[in-house]
Amino acid sequence: MSFPAQSRYTAEQYLELERRADYKSEFVNGHIYAMSGANRRHNQITFNLAGLLHSQLRGRPCEAYVTDMRVKISSTGMYAYPDVAALCGEDLFEDTHLDTLINPTLIIEVLSPSTEAYDRGGKFSHYRKIQSLMEYVLIAQDRYSVERFLRQENQWLFSESTDLSDVVHLQSIQCDLLLRDLYDKVTIPDDTE
Repeated sequence: MSFPAQSRYTAEQYLELERRADYKSEFVNGHIYAMSGANRRHNQITFNLAGLLHSQLRGRPCEAYVTDMRVKISSTGMYAYPDVAALCGEDLFEDTHLDTLINPTLIIEVLSPSTEAYDRGGKFSHYRKIQSLMEYVLIAQDRYSVERFLRQENQWLFSESTDLSDVVHLQSIQCDLLLRDLYDKVTIPDDTE
């Protein structure tokens, strides 16, 4: 079944189109937004992150999904593709396709120049409405910086790590990220260039 080009779609139309698409798109307020590709630094950070999480989650009742796992924010109807979504315990999916997670406890985004403001603002506003979400992490690719937002009751506590010797503790999944390992093989641009 095909749908004519239109300005607004239902969630069902979006999912039908998305499951057949050759590229990923996010869905917000009835609108479909194609996602652009990632550069070398973004990909290397995501690869490093996946390796660090894999080694620490092995043998535990926890799972992490990288880039292609769609997450639904049930209360707002948004569908997004975070760089990493993770949880410990039972994973819940929207339907039997098992391609739309609804209960992450951790979401990590690697910031890109084109999406940084949205990842910090509008997207985080949606993510905060996920009842299971306990932690939101933003990783810069143009500087050494990992920002962590931890839910504590009705507020989000902020911390930032900027030194390569810093260790970021991901409380929601009990994993640690050494910035030196996270930024391995990543060349940070020189501000003087």
